[in-house]
Amino acid sequence: MSLLHKIALSCITGVGSILARNLISYCGSPEDVFIAKKKHLSKVPGIGPKTLELIGNHRAFERAEKELAFINKYNIQALFLTDSAYPKRLKNCFDAPVMLYFKGNADLNAGKVISVVGTRNSTEYGREICRSLLAGLKTHNALIVSGLAYGIDFLAHKEALKNSLSTVGIMAHGLDRIYPAQHRPLAEKMVASGGLLTEFLSGTVPDRENFPKRNRIIAGLADVTIVVEANIKGGALITADLANSYNRDVFAFPGRINDEYSSGCNHLIKTNRANLITKLADLEYILGWTELQNQPRVNTQLSLAINLSDEEKKIAEVLLDKGCIIVDELAILTGLPQSKLALTILGMEMKGIVIGLPGNVYKLV
Repeated sequence: MSLLHKIALSCITGVGSILARNLISYCGSPEDVFIAKKKHLSKVPGIGPKTLELIGNHRAFERAEKELAFINKYNIQALFLTDSAYPKRLKNCFDAPVMLYFKGNADLNAGKVISVVGTRNSTEYGREICRSLLAGLKTHNALIVSGLAYGIDFLAHKEALKNSLSTVGIMAHGLDRIYPAQHRPLAEKMVASGGLLTEFLSGTVPDRENFPKRNRIIAGLADVTIVVEANIKGGALITADLANSYNRDVFAFPGRINDEYSSGCNHLIKTNRANLITKLADLEYILGWTELQNQPRVNTQLSLAINLSDEEKKIAEVLLDKGCIIVDELAILTGLPQSKLALTILGMEMKGIVIGLPGNVYKLV
């Protein structure tokens, strides 16, 4: 598929992530979207007369050509929704961007991906938690994701690099700038040991409405979102709610009931929207990482008496190789859609073939 057409699809005014996915599903490819007849496009849910006119003009291609020149000049990787390098965890989210722009060397499909978020007005309590958490995560070689904002975000990236962990900053603007500007030195280090990722075209400024869009990528890219310290209102709680909506694990560190910047974490825990975490061992237990580390490799073959479907065979082969595995990684390795995977695993559990462990982890019985 033409990269120009992929970018152009994301440049059409009024065509957001969901509508773009509908267009691709209906037409087959970005190229086909632009050559399809209006009477056919009008059948796509969400398409109106104004959008039909915008698809038919050349402005999207003019903007796409400009962006293509920018990414080629600055060695930026363009990731389309159907590309193999596109983050598979994010792809499973219904509102995932069809186009991402990435500068760096991180594996966006790493085995363990953790988002760490929190208030911009961090206290020493929150900063100490963040330092301790990132130091502990070094043993898991996790990819650390955050938003490169002031406070906890900045510290999460900084401590990740300090502990030799790859870290990716999700931007609310184009890759032609760094916001806040004071974080440019850190951002440059991150490009060398992680990267910067955005859905926004060059020239896009960090307008207020861009940050909730940015937060959905922070939540969707990871297995788990950890809220270190947060107010009752703000971006960290938005990210936590988005992670919950994607059926991802959320953790929050508690604080004193009269501390303003612990009120958000306490609220998440009280309303059962986050697991309580006080130390890394809590995360490891709930996610099943202790099982993953201690589980011996299974070398025996499944009994030939068990009649497995093609999907069940894919799952069984991965579990035979890995022992225990997180469900999101299982989806990546099997190539099965989340809906199909969930249904197949349920059937295998009922047959007594697999067993579920805390943290969406599965293993063969």
